[in-house]
Amino acid sequence: MLKKTFPGGVHPACCKDLSKDSQVRPLALPSQVIIPLVQHIGAPCMAIVKPGDYVKTGTLIAQSEKFISAPIHSSVSGTVKAIKKSSHPVLGYCEAVIIDSDQRDEKEYSQNASQINFESLTSEAIREKVKSAGIVGMGGAAFPTHVKLSPPKDKIIDTFILNGAECEPYLTCDDRLMQEKPQEIIKGMLLLMKVIGIKSGIIAIENNKPAAIKAMRSGIANLRHETCSLQLVTLPTKYPQGGEKQLIEALTGREVPPLKLPFDVGCLVDNVQTAYAIYEAVYLNKPLFERVVTVTGDAINKPSNLLVRIGAPVSSLINECGGVKGKLGKLIIGGPMMGIAQYADDIPIIKGVSGVLLLSKKYSDFGKEQYCIRCGKCKQSCPVKLIPTEIAKAAEYGRFEIATMLNAADCIECGCCSYVCPSNIPLVQLIKYAKRAITCQI
Repeated sequence: MLKKTFPGGVHPACCKDLSKDSQVRPLALPSQVIIPLVQHIGAPCMAIVKPGDYVKTGTLIAQSEKFISAPIHSSVSGTVKAIKKSSHPVLGYCEAVIIDSDQRDEKEYSQNASQINFESLTSEAIREKVKSAGIVGMGGAAFPTHVKLSPPKDKIIDTFILNGAECEPYLTCDDRLMQEKPQEIIKGMLLLMKVIGIKSGIIAIENNKPAAIKAMRSGIANLRHETCSLQLVTLPTKYPQGGEKQLIEALTGREVPPLKLPFDVGCLVDNVQTAYAIYEAVYLNKPLFERVVTVTGDAINKPSNLLVRIGAPVSSLINECGGVKGKLGKLIIGGPMMGIAQYADDIPIIKGVSGVLLLSKKYSDFGKEQYCIRCGKCKQSCPVKLIPTEIAKAAEYGRFEIATMLNAADCIECGCCSYVCPSNIPLVQLIKYAKRAITCQI
């Protein structure tokens, strides 16, 4: 059942024209990378290298014995300078491995494509490749992919959804990757489906990406697999179409209950960059040490899509794109709806970063907060059917037990409520605060 819609949501200006025609090009090797030991949901990694060690591109530098975690690899060849607390785009600060690049980019892994026989691959072998490569969800959540590929045995998963919606305004990295690497992405998708034994796959793309739709359709035609059914579904442009629960409801009519996961309704969802990383891990023996990042906004001279090494400072991406244009109002990691504003540009790119957004004051100043007028727009726009203004009020007064009763934990932090609020109340920020407080109390 293809509903192609979900409750709530908003229609912000897409602003994708700035970078959508920019082909992916590699960022020059940074002279130094700062690789945080927390780049995923779950247990942080511990460094297994020490200052003075020589590492190659793809060398394992940190890992954890915990199941919900993902190993971390060097993104350059060079010498470990230090292991110390450093800047982090989400946490503020955390332990990181700092490596001085020798600019030789010597690889730890074989650079020749492996002659892989898809039929001979076992689920266990694919899952182990995914785990050892340190692959996480690259749509922003950064959940370790090998964990997602290990659902409870009593769960029956019949549908795989490849998420190419890229609903966040301004961002075009997934769009460009689908245009430029469609067959590799679909090969990664087939690997994901094989691990779980799923026979039905859907590639979901919003209808504002015609070139990506055409490329992926061609990829399906060239790589159609006799044991799997693949279809491409175009979706109306709507935010947050790329949220996995919203995508599942739009495509299948199945509603994921509060505090439940996609496998509870028989679905598995992964982002296109995750599928591409899995292709590289299995077919090229390549760990996850780089990703495509969109650098865009009205305050950057040359909006672009760059292939960036993990740990590269944001300042190097800005320089590559011609520097700041005019007066910078706000620097955001991610998109304008779910991104996180930053104080400085020395922060490193991590696995879950899909965009660097530079906005002038004109587009980043939303005016002074005023009293709630009880209009109900936040409730109408919420894709998970919450009452944002009541949760925000509970958070403001420290009544976290009320926020819990109002299901604050279900908030996907999409920012729709703040976007529609005529009183400029920072609703999503207050709900995030409530969620963190509730987690700490637990």
